[in-house]
Amino acid sequence: MKSPVVKRSIVIAGHKTSVSLEDAFWQALKDIAIARNLTLSDLVASIDTDRRHGNLSSAIRLFVLDHYRTLSNRPFDENVAEAVPRPLEPARTPLPSTPNLRQV
Repeated sequence: MKSPVVKRSIVIAGHKTSVSLEDAFWQALKDIAIARNLTLSDLVASIDTDRRHGNLSSAIRLFVLDHYRTLSNRPFDENVAEAVPRPLEPARTPLPSTPNLRQV
């Protein structure tokens, strides 16, 4: 699945800047902002303030990755099924064997 990079303008601490992120990261960032009852600008401003190095786009990607890594380490709770993903179950059927390939 391809997620094209989308450049968007956002206001941070009163100044306008543009940020380029894949669409999947924009959507995840919006979801996190909604879950935290923040505006997208406020969430990005806090990420910008906390970053140690690198550009803002990279800091946002790392923030989103860390957010979902943290969620994945929590035990599953039926009451917050949307917030805490279920762990993947192993495949129940064995994978087909690969035929021997000859080099020509």
